[in-house]
Amino acid sequence: MSVRTESELFDLAVIGAGPAGSSAAHAAASRGLRVVLVDRAPFPRYKTCGGGLIGPTLQALPAGVVPVEQDITRASFTLRGGNHRKKSAPRTILRLVNRSAFDYWLADRAEAAGAEFFASRRVTGVWETGDMVNVASDRGTIRARSVIAADGTSSRTARDVGVTMSRVDLGLELELEAPKEGSRWLDRVHLDWGPIPGSYAWVFPKGDTLTVGVIARRGQPEATKRYLHDFVVQMGLHRCRVLRDSGHLTRSRSIDSPIGSGRILLAGDAAGFLEPWTREGISFAVRSGRLAAVSIADSMAAGGSPKEALGQYQNAVATSLVVEMQAGELCLRAFERHPGVFHRLISGTRVGWHEFSRLTRGDTTLASAMNHRSVRYSIARLGGTHETSRP
Repeated sequence: MSVRTESELFDLAVIGAGPAGSSAAHAAASRGLRVVLVDRAPFPRYKTCGGGLIGPTLQALPAGVVPVEQDITRASFTLRGGNHRKKSAPRTILRLVNRSAFDYWLADRAEAAGAEFFASRRVTGVWETGDMVNVASDRGTIRARSVIAADGTSSRTARDVGVTMSRVDLGLELELEAPKEGSRWLDRVHLDWGPIPGSYAWVFPKGDTLTVGVIARRGQPEATKRYLHDFVVQMGLHRCRVLRDSGHLTRSRSIDSPIGSGRILLAGDAAGFLEPWTREGISFAVRSGRLAAVSIADSMAAGGSPKEALGQYQNAVATSLVVEMQAGELCLRAFERHPGVFHRLISGTRVGWHEFSRLTRGDTTLASAMNHRSVRYSIARLGGTHETSRP
């Protein structure tokens, strides 16, 4: 990977080469900006994640052949390990990737568009000086006119900007060697609605491996570990060889949390963009990265100010990502109280499965569903909100 001289002034420095950062770097470079993408890890690198790509993710990705491990047309569901149900769809509802390959592919797309990629470089500080931003690292300082911080849930830049989170969840995950009867998992995923309020578990097949995980609100580590153990046993996977055992925190932003300051914008996990019910974050990362980059590129092209770029970004996420997050929060509140109802609706009714499939394919969104009065009323009755009617 080639690098330019440290003294050069870039139009944009992107911190973090996950889906948010690489998408931002690709979008900005494609619009003619001089872009540098920085990540502390060598690439490719492992990332704890289910690796499910839903419709909105696929629609926002750069052109190219995505390194998909498996296309999914079938799903099975359980409620606390029981009441097993199977469903199928006539076409793909989900695509599965290994994050190491997927993230490497996205960074490569950004480089192909003209961005410089500095891997294995740890950022130690970010500060504005006049009309530029300094990005200090363990291998020198990069200067840029703007910065997009997309360096994950532990982002130091996000803390400096003042990001606050309304919810933090603990995800635990195992990478297992797929059993010999691998055809059992061909084109199929499994979801279990768990015993901890708001929790669920999954099995995602990826060729020779299975990604098995659980997620629940942080603060109950032992109960979450026990849920993962019991789930693996229930699924008959306890004799599979463990290839990786990892965990991570997911964070969902407070509704009034900032997404930027001055010449610095935040994207992806650093900004707390996440759908609260499913904790799906890849589509929010890819889309927020693109929106941040386009806002900066548009502002620079028009001779605008960093304040105008931030304003455009705020408006863009408010009308898209934020409304989806708000709908997801309502669903989560209802799901925490009545997981059995969600189980019956999704896996036990034709309409529920059809709508679930449309959501994963990207044919609709939770926010669009909330536009229907009957849906709003039903979620309210289940405890999603105290409002039982809206004009």
